[in-house]
Amino acid sequence: MTPTITAFERSPDGGMGLARDTRVRWALEEAGQAYEVRPVSFSAMKEPAHLALHPFGQIPTYEEGDLVLFESGAIIFHIASRHAGLLPDEADARARAIMWMFAALNTVEPPILELITAKFAEGDKPWSQERLPLIAERIRHRLGQLAARLGDAQWLDGAFSAGDLVMVSVLLRLRPSGILQEFPRLAAYVARGEARPAYRRAFAAQRAFNTARPPAG
Repeated sequence: MTPTITAFERSPDGGMGLARDTRVRWALEEAGQAYEVRPVSFSAMKEPAHLALHPFGQIPTYEEGDLVLFESGAIIFHIASRHAGLLPDEADARARAIMWMFAALNTVEPPILELITAKFAEGDKPWSQERLPLIAERIRHRLGQLAARLGDAQWLDGAFSAGDLVMVSVLLRLRPSGILQEFPRLAAYVARGEARPAYRRAFAAQRAFNTARPPAG
């Protein structure tokens, strides 16, 4: 059965691959799985039909028969568990790949999201300009730790895995800030992720999905 994912009817990033449906598309492309996309407007995201799929009124969601999932990490883990190519067969390596998925979402992404919120949702607050440098330093601290662990390796733990897919997706959200470029090892790591054919297909699909639609209003 072909799964269906939801995506912004009009992504805030204009199709630059930063919305979380892109990472789910990427996982499906790596797994060689066809999928369908159902666009959801910002108003529809708060309506009962969508809230039944995602109680927090966000995207993406994943529907496959009777199975309904939300949270991009959970969706990617499901895809990786069902299909070859994203998790190693060897038990310990598999556990480490899952560990890196959690690290990306629980340790690396939170201050990045905090920076985005401070810039765009709270940028007009009187304390915003004082807070931004503090958040940026927390991000730099995390990136320094990550870069040290990565070292000169191509991927986080041997072969490319779902851990790398999620980590690269998280780090991509930093690119507009310029902070990622301060860490050449991580910038090169992200570039390797973007160079993967499956990522290119996912990015192109997300880009086309947005540019094919007229601007709202």
